[in-house]
Amino acid sequence: MSERSDGPAVLRGVVRMDVESHDSLASLLDEALVRHGPKVALIEASRRRESRRLTYRQVDRAAAGVLQRLRAAGIGEGDRVAILMSNQPSWLVTAIAVFRCGAVLVPLDFKLEPVAQADLLEHARPALLVTEFAVFRVLPGEGKQKTWVSEVPDGQQLPPHAEPFDAFEPGADAALESVCRSRNDCATIVYSSGTGGRAKGCMLSHGAYLAQLQSLLGRFPMAPGDRYFSVLPTNHAIDFMVGFVGPFVCGATVVHQRTLRPEMLRWTMQRYGITHMAVVPLLLQAFRRAIDDAVAEQPAWRRGALDALTALNQRLTARKPRPQLSRALLKPIHDRFGGKLRLLFCGGAFVERQLAERFYALGIPAVIGYGTTEACTVITLNGLAPFRADSVGRPLPGVEVRIEGADDDGVGEVCVRGPNLMTGYVDDPELTAETLRDGWLYTGDLGWLDASGHLHLVGRNKDVIVTAGGKNVYPQDVEHAFVSVQAEELAVFAANTLWPVRTMVDEELVVVLRPRDGSSADAAVAAVFAENRGLPEHKRVSGVLLWDEPFPRTASMKLKRRELVRLVARGASRGALVRS
Repeated sequence: MSERSDGPAVLRGVVRMDVESHDSLASLLDEALVRHGPKVALIEASRRRESRRLTYRQVDRAAAGVLQRLRAAGIGEGDRVAILMSNQPSWLVTAIAVFRCGAVLVPLDFKLEPVAQADLLEHARPALLVTEFAVFRVLPGEGKQKTWVSEVPDGQQLPPHAEPFDAFEPGADAALESVCRSRNDCATIVYSSGTGGRAKGCMLSHGAYLAQLQSLLGRFPMAPGDRYFSVLPTNHAIDFMVGFVGPFVCGATVVHQRTLRPEMLRWTMQRYGITHMAVVPLLLQAFRRAIDDAVAEQPAWRRGALDALTALNQRLTARKPRPQLSRALLKPIHDRFGGKLRLLFCGGAFVERQLAERFYALGIPAVIGYGTTEACTVITLNGLAPFRADSVGRPLPGVEVRIEGADDDGVGEVCVRGPNLMTGYVDDPELTAETLRDGWLYTGDLGWLDASGHLHLVGRNKDVIVTAGGKNVYPQDVEHAFVSVQAEELAVFAANTLWPVRTMVDEELVVVLRPRDGSSADAAVAAVFAENRGLPEHKRVSGVLLWDEPFPRTASMKLKRRELVRLVARGASRGALVRS
């Protein structure tokens, strides 16, 4: 599949929905459910067993039943309804009913610690929480809000404020009309995956989602027959857009797997012929390692043949992707992913150029973009015709990007303006005023724009390291120099950040490194120092700290730098550094 700008205006045989004609997500989804009625909308698997398959017509009826129950519970226009569930059909059905009710959806991360979940619920103050028993049973703060609980074991008693919930109970006989909402009305409150401790609930309007969706479908539309594998949490902005709203509007099928173990990922992709996925860089790296390990087991002549075919595919797809050709040339690689995978949407954290180029060479393009929760989902997006991985792309149509306070190298804070921006942080006018100024979103990310308007990111404003020579160093920029190091995870910090001292002199950069299981830590350290010699002097690291535990990360797998700083400062001393 190529971008619309490089292909037909519409997919052959498919009549595209007019997103611009709608004023709310409820109206848009209602049309999608009717338009695509008999097509398969949702498939749910649990390990190697399919547990549910629903057409769009069945989703419509199920959502009508949930809507009837919401209204009976007194939930109406402007009320907040929180969903705290793993990825599953019940999540999407409930969300549709919430939008039809005119309520505001508050999607929460089921992977957070229970105490953090309770804190967000207290901050959001929903009129209703919809969750699953596995989450509910460990959630503190019973009695703080009305709760519907799915998958309650037989004989299990719930507290007075909770009641069992099944999104697929028989619904209303007659269709219940959706509440009319405007583009300016709040559709969701999405909590940013930022690494700070302050709760930041981004209020996103229906208009923001519709504008974002229209831009994305103009570049990367789906179609009936496409199958999207939803592996990122649906509460996350990326999966909500490209793993729910987008596929539904296009009549594609969303596949959920309740067990996301590596072997189940592969089984699901092969069983259902997955065509699209959204992944974070860590998952993309895991895919690459699996490919490399499988190739390494082959005889030398097969490895040589694969290298030659990969190089040939790279030449033949230099102008644009050619999925059928790539599958024919590199069939064993593609078969590992089900044989039909056409596109990976990659975001949530910075994607290494070499990683993206590796997958494109194999005929599995990874669309590289940049976005924030505050901007709904996506701000910039790279193209595939031709493919580029040296930047995070150009702004979407209708979105403006400028660089504030650029230094001599053109690096400054990335600021964004467009219809996709949040209206503010819920109940936090001070932070809203700090982040939204004169219609511009101040992202806190540092970057520069090249002559073609492509955005290049170099780090976060708060992560800038000022060396003794007065040089600004961005940790993520240095980290990219170590992409070849065989480590599970690594991150660069200023030593005085990890172990604070009351001085601004004698600063040094250090690498915190978690070796791969079964790999030599000494070899990884040696590789760091080998790569280190090729860096400019002000970017060179002075030591490596070996770390055994997984790095703390957000739901979108962004590194929680502050939390890692706290853990390192508490668990290791500066004397533990391995020096070159």
